[in-house]
Amino acid sequence: MTVPFSVLDLAPVASGSTSAQALRNTLDLARHTERLGYHRYWLAEHHTMPGIASAATSVLIGQVAAVTERMRIGSGGIMLPNHAPMVVAEQFGTLEALYPGRIDLGLGRAPGTDQKTALALRRSPEALSVDDFPEQVHELRGYFEPRSDVTPAAGNRPPVWLLGSSGYSARLAGLLGLPFAFAHHFSAENTLPALEMYRESFRPSADLDEPYAMIAVSVTAADEDDRARELAQPQALSFLRLRQGRPGPLPTPEEAANHPYTPLERDIIESRIAAQVVGGPEAVRQQMDLLVKRTAADEVMVTTMVFDHADRRRSYEILADLYDLGRTS
Repeated sequence: MTVPFSVLDLAPVASGSTSAQALRNTLDLARHTERLGYHRYWLAEHHTMPGIASAATSVLIGQVAAVTERMRIGSGGIMLPNHAPMVVAEQFGTLEALYPGRIDLGLGRAPGTDQKTALALRRSPEALSVDDFPEQVHELRGYFEPRSDVTPAAGNRPPVWLLGSSGYSARLAGLLGLPFAFAHHFSAENTLPALEMYRESFRPSADLDEPYAMIAVSVTAADEDDRARELAQPQALSFLRLRQGRPGPLPTPEEAANHPYTPLERDIIESRIAAQVVGGPEAVRQQMDLLVKRTAADEVMVTTMVFDHADRRRSYEILADLYDLGRTS
């Protein structure tokens, strides 16, 4: 299997730690995964979530680009309805001018937060609708045209991707002839239908001659299967708390192991982990190979949310060794 592997980072804030430490960990992980041979490094936009420090996504992209040399750096993604398209064009035109040929602009239409925070970001109840998302994408892309008078966006257009967890963005990406990234890590049941819709609706464009689909996958790799499963529990508990409206920092493995789960909560946890790639090297290789074969993905973007930064680094090392990424980079 020769697909590229990339990194999706939410700058996780571990229990007992700080956002500042999470951001320092992001810079360290970016340097580390570049040395390992990963292709891209994307940051995700989320707001008012105590366990995620990547809210100021474009600012963080600039910092990551500054400490790396080869990897493409981008957004996975910018939630376009939260922003004026012209502002996004100015930010990413600036990034592209500073780091030419290394910036990606991934766009999503979800708020990346709750409705109260979305209202604070968008400033009016009327702006909470995402019905005009296609028009926003069109407007944004126009600011990058050489004839545009938006400085420094004009003539500095990074590749634009559409992100999604359902069929809506899949179909739009296909119709616009754009690359598409699917959030398999939190919508695994929709992965195959969305990818099929993307490929069926694809129209060649100035950006792409044929479809290009990337899947974002949650991966927890360790030297042994049992250890990997232990490391994956905190992220699953964090997801459960988010669904219950109680977001918080990433719990410790001990907290996750001792949590008094109800039978329903246990089912949610098990379902969450079952949709991930979790295990020692042999198990991870088997699961990943099967997933790529089933999806026919052109690229895999890996997100790893574990409590200890050293374990996170090790997980990316194991995957890089399994697929010899240092040789293929």
